[in-house]
Amino acid sequence: MAMSSPADARLLALEDLATQLRVDSVRATTAAGSGHPTSCASGADLVAAIFFDVMRFDPQAPRDPACDRFVLSKGHAAPLLYAAWAAAGALDRKDLVQLRQIDGDLEGHPTPRLPFVDVATGSLGQGLGVGVGLALGARMLGADARVFVLLGDGEMAEGSVWEAAQMASHEKVENLVAIVDVNALGQSGPTMFGHDLKAYQRRFAAFGWRVNVIDGHDMKQVTTALRRAARGRGAPTAIVARTVKGKGLGAEVEGKEGWHGKPLPPDMAERVIAALESRLHRLPPPPIHRPRRRAGKSALPTPQPVAGKPPTGEIATRQAYGEALVRLGESDPRVRVLDGDVKNSTYAEKFKERFPDRFVEGWIAEQNMVSAGAGLAAQGLIPFVSSFACFLERAADQIRMAGISRANLKLCGSHAGVSIGEDGPSQMALEDLALFRAIPEAVVFYPSDGVATDAAVRLAAARKGIVYIRTTRGKTPGLYREDDAFAVGTLKTLRRSERDRLAIVAAGITLHEALAAYDELAKQGTAVRVIDLFCVKPLDAAALLEAARACDNRVLTVEDHYPEGGLGDAVMEAVSTAGVAVHRLAVREIPRSGPPRQLLERFGIGRGPILAKVREILGG
Repeated sequence: MAMSSPADARLLALEDLATQLRVDSVRATTAAGSGHPTSCASGADLVAAIFFDVMRFDPQAPRDPACDRFVLSKGHAAPLLYAAWAAAGALDRKDLVQLRQIDGDLEGHPTPRLPFVDVATGSLGQGLGVGVGLALGARMLGADARVFVLLGDGEMAEGSVWEAAQMASHEKVENLVAIVDVNALGQSGPTMFGHDLKAYQRRFAAFGWRVNVIDGHDMKQVTTALRRAARGRGAPTAIVARTVKGKGLGAEVEGKEGWHGKPLPPDMAERVIAALESRLHRLPPPPIHRPRRRAGKSALPTPQPVAGKPPTGEIATRQAYGEALVRLGESDPRVRVLDGDVKNSTYAEKFKERFPDRFVEGWIAEQNMVSAGAGLAAQGLIPFVSSFACFLERAADQIRMAGISRANLKLCGSHAGVSIGEDGPSQMALEDLALFRAIPEAVVFYPSDGVATDAAVRLAAARKGIVYIRTTRGKTPGLYREDDAFAVGTLKTLRRSERDRLAIVAAGITLHEALAAYDELAKQGTAVRVIDLFCVKPLDAAALLEAARACDNRVLTVEDHYPEGGLGDAVMEAVSTAGVAVHRLAVREIPRSGPPRQLLERFGIGRGPILAKVREILGG
């Protein structure tokens, strides 16, 4: 290209940047001995233009709400991301060769160990949902920030992408731009549609997006499309870019199968880098566009103490959850609530009625709802995501990635266990405690009455990271006074004496069954202790062991959950190695429809089975 104008010079400078991104990606992956240089190469022109032609950001404060955000949904192209931020001055270019080193933060797929990474990516199909959350969050905060999401064409086969696409269109998230790097090659062969760009165009258009189809290696087309997309115009924009996998890395690699996830050998890398550098125009990079609002300015008022009183009488914990959200929302303007079309069952509708502008309907698309929640959290908000517990399990991978991201995400699963009754096993979450206990650093609450539920919600908001609250469908009696104290990692002892021969540990509906069994045992002169495992994770092992020692080293756990991974396993992990005998009651077969009371008894976790098990253990 002959340089005849400032515009031409700018395009040449962007081409130089793209070339440098390819050089850095090759150098880093070859030094690491692993990585995805060809996937980086196909997106280099797109990323150069995003970062240095349209994005407005502060490299020293990339998470400020005023800044545009970039999400690398195709997380395997992490070296490209790191190279772009090095070009922007957020990293030292010489450190890029520390890629994938155990003592560094430049991981094989991006994580928020780095300040410019909002969420972990690499499990494909999730970046657009996060982008929806980031874009919604910016709008809620009154910022004019845009969100750019780079997707690979292979991940477009994921249903979660289209969950995000329909939500973005429905919400008219005009500050969201999806850029699809259509290089036509996946890991093991060609992608579903290859270079059929119209296939992607038709799909996005059908979901209500504005769509531009371009040559992803023609810098003029790339910048023109990005500038148009950044204007919004009432709908999200998709840029479908035809690219070549391995572009610029030589005829042996460009567009060839078999190079996915393979670094170039050192000698080949030297030749490729030399060829790339020979194409440089040696022009200085365009200046970074700064955000319009001063970075660091607070967008929300300071939270105030929670007012009002929690419910102390008979109430379903799911209803107490909805009421607690309203109380919390009154005091903390950062709180947002998302629900998957069951808000009249989870009682999240109470929050919507009070704060309609702070509620997001996630519809029956739980995977995207969780990803959007992670995006909202990355904007500094405190999202509570609710659905039936069994439906949250559908989003297991999104929850897992939110855990890796250390996202400040709160989730509430209602209608857990056989105690929901007639709806039957498809609606009975009996695996959810295992799922959330397996998420590193997550907190798991299982409240048993209104006061405890209110405490769980407040503690969740105050706790940085993932918190899960399990709630029950049916009403249960009040157990606690409104001023009773709760904390992360604590349990509550509800019945005790100096003569206790066994500690019964339960939570939620089975705690009430244990208390009913206690009353029967007391009439017969049998002394047992009843413990509410309000916080299933982290568990107060010291207090539990102390209780077990006081009860002849005998514990009985009762849970409305399958035996694998739930409350019983948590207790066993805490005390069984200390010589405590742990006996367990759990749901041990696939349940069926029926009245809640009959189901609790039939599947071995009601007051009758508890009485029988206590007598068996104590020999009376």
